[in-house]
Amino acid sequence: MHTSLLISTYNWKEALKACLQSVFNQSILPDEILIADDGSQDGTKEMIREMKLQTQIPIIHVWHQDKGFRVAAIRNRAIEMAKGDYIIQIDGDVILHKYFIADHLELAERGYFVCGSRVWLREETTDQILKGDIMQPSCFKEDLRFALNGLRSKMLRNYLAKRYGQNKISRLRGCNMAFWRDDLLKVNGYNEDLTMWGQEDTVMAYRLIHSGVKKKFLKMGGVQYHLYHTKASRERLMYHNMVLRKVIIQRTAWCANGINKGMNLAKSI
Repeated sequence: MHTSLLISTYNWKEALKACLQSVFNQSILPDEILIADDGSQDGTKEMIREMKLQTQIPIIHVWHQDKGFRVAAIRNRAIEMAKGDYIIQIDGDVILHKYFIADHLELAERGYFVCGSRVWLREETTDQILKGDIMQPSCFKEDLRFALNGLRSKMLRNYLAKRYGQNKISRLRGCNMAFWRDDLLKVNGYNEDLTMWGQEDTVMAYRLIHSGVKKKFLKMGGVQYHLYHTKASRERLMYHNMVLRKVIIQRTAWCANGINKGMNLAKSI
């Protein structure tokens, strides 16, 4: 199995650098890294060029012009370019536990996509990480509401995978998901009509399920720590929710404005 790690980012090179360092420290390395860049202009390109010198892992920087929050579109462009048959998806503002990729690969199974959890970090801890003072935070020193998301247990991980949260599809995070690439192509990837922050990940999860792909939940593993930041604008959330309701009611699998409409709109740099 060839594994692609897809990392979405926008104008936060310091967070992305810390994220990449945690990727380089994985017990099992991905076969390639695709950075889905939603139009960064803060020196991200130069930082990535420097990070390429620190690893043998191929790093593909997929960039498009900044025309507002279009993470669905840039993820589609990265999925197009991915060589891996299995894609693990994260955001560029998370720090990965050493066994993050190993835990995901443990649950990889044909006919399933996987979604995991995260540990929210305090602002003080985030500052320490970005300054290089600490590499791996402790979940017990952060908001205790997320403490369980920082624990690992192989026995519980496998027991819960097909049992936990099966009736709560909305309980997923685009910063911690994994898919078979051909399953994503089967539903035409992300719906690029869903600009700005919202339900783009949940909408695609429902479409995958309607196409026959089942969900696993990665609990007690796949640990990641989410750096503190202010919340994105919710101005398009009402539209996202309307699209989501329509997908659920009509049991939609395919989206028209997806991967197959995006050829040659992005470039690898």
